[in-house]
Amino acid sequence: MRKLATDRAGLEILHLGDCYTLLESAPVGRIGFLAGGEVVILPVNFLMDGQDVVFRTAAGAKLSAVEVGQYVSFEVDEFDRAAATGWSVLVNGLAELVDTDAEAARLDELGLASWGGRGPDRVWIRIRPTSISGRRIPAE
Repeated sequence: MRKLATDRAGLEILHLGDCYTLLESAPVGRIGFLAGGEVVILPVNFLMDGQDVVFRTAAGAKLSAVEVGQYVSFEVDEFDRAAATGWSVLVNGLAELVDTDAEAARLDELGLASWGGRGPDRVWIRIRPTSISGRRIPAE
């Protein structure tokens, strides 16, 4: 196992490849964005499509915040209290509506089981990363 650099808090700084591996391992993440002058953080189940985070949503807060193209944060993590281990990956990027039927159909085939089902008013959102960072509590 390679030795990773640590930050000032003593957390290991993850390599980009490790961040992608951890993103692919997590079924639920949290999207953070500004809506109506407030910070909103909501859980979503998601998939990775290449380097992009993708998820489905219905019309509402998440959708209305990204229709105009907005920068968002997306975070996934895991923590084992008993073992005192864990990690966190943060993706910052531009969220956009998937607006072609062909691309939406391709994403539908990836097999994401959305909490709210696959109703006709559900659309895909893509987050195109501008930065990805990750930290892990080092094993003792």
